Amino acid sequence: MERKLLRSMEGFALSERLKRLVDSGLLATQDATEYVTRLRELTNDIVRTRETIRRVSRNFKALSHPTRLKILRLLSSHDMCVCEIMAILTATQPTTSHHLNILENMGLIEERREGKWIFYSIAKTETMKHIQQLIQRM
Repeated sequence: MERKLLRSMEGFALSERLKRLVDSGLLATQDATEYVTRLRELTNDIVRTRETIRRVSRNFKALSHPTRLKILRLLSSHDMCVCEIMAILTATQPTTSHHLNILENMGLIEERREGKWIFYSIAKTETMKHIQQLIQRM
């Protein structure tokens, strides 16, 4: 993927389209070569941060379902077991467990066992601190 991206950047090095864009005066720069250099730097930045981008994308995907956002909002008040979450959401056990598994696999929630009971809580991570701030604004 990154090689393809780098090749495409090299392919348009000083293509006619970029030259016309620079010549149009719509950009702050007057130098097409300088502009291409900046685009290459942006491409390299995207390649370097590939894993971070994937991780953030997976977090957004985990947060994209309304039920999972509801669960996070519930857990932000206090730790809960599956039966409490099911009752509040009027959801089945398999559905609730499915959403809990996704949140747990992403490291957004944690579980702790007390005898036969499993209680879920918000993970104590920097990511979850930011997400909780957003959820509390809902």
